This record gives sequence, C-alpha cells and structure tokens, in this order.
Amino acid sequence: MIKDRNRAAGSGRSRPEPRPFVLWREVLTAYTAPALTAGAAGVASGQRDLAVAALTSIAGTSAVVALVVGAWLRHGGRPRRWTTTLPKAAVTAVLVLAVTGAAALLGWFAAQWLPTHTLLPATARLERLRIDLPLSAALATTVVTLRWRSTVAARRR
Repeated sequence: MIKDRNRAAGSGRSRPEPRPFVLWREVLTAYTAPALTAGAAGVASGQRDLAVAALTSIAGTSAVVALVVGAWLRHGGRPRRWTTTLPKAAVTAVLVLAVTGAAALLGWFAAQWLPTHTLLPATARLERLRIDLPLSAALATTVVTLRWRSTVAARRR
C-alpha cells in the first residue's frame, strides 16, 4: 500500500531514509572500522607492526579526519553553499584530494623530521606514516562526505 502511494505520487522506488548525521557516531565508526579490519589483517598475517598501526596511526588518523571534515562540513549546522550545490562526486573528490594531500605531507614530514630532531629512532613504524596517513585520510574523508551529503539530500526532499 505504501509502495502504491509512492508510485502514484510519481516517486518510483522509495528509498529508506538515511540515519541522521551525528558527528560523534561518525568519528567512533571512523576509528573502529579500520582498527578492527586492519588489526584483524595484522593478526591473521602475523604482521605485528600492522596490528599496532591499526590501533594507532591508521584508526587515529581516520577518527581525526572524520572529526575535522565532519565538523567543517556541518559548519555549525549551516553547510557551505558549494558543498550542497555541487554534485556529490565533485564535493567528495575536492575534499579527498585536499585532505589526502595534507595527510601525505604530514606523513612525509613526520617520517623525515622526527628521527632527525627528536630522540625517536628512524623505524619502519615511522616510515609507515607515509602510507597510513594519506590512505586513512582518503577513506575517512570519502565516507564522511558521502554520509553527510546523503543526510543533506534527505532533508531537502
């Protein structure tokens, strides 16, 4: 009966409403998902450094990026105009490129600068930052941006 009403109104298929965008929940998911998946892969393959990185640099970067990007997108509850008017793919691509570039620079800087200017030795764990930070940032930015846009689009309908 509900489907018939939607078709009669010209809407075709009805889509379920996405759950509301709640920043703390997005940050928690951004930490938990890579921590569990990369951690399980590290344990299953016997790569102790991957298991440790899963809980620190990989999941930590994802959570921080989700917090920063999600808060920036919401902009105090009032989104920026271009983030709602451009196509979803374009907004996602712009943000992913910007955030991934910043994370890559941070990873490179940390791997280079920390061993020469602090007491931290140059280790494989520091070298992992060059890969972990941009990869985690790209994934977290993509997921948070797409989730946010789906809730903005649902509110407009």
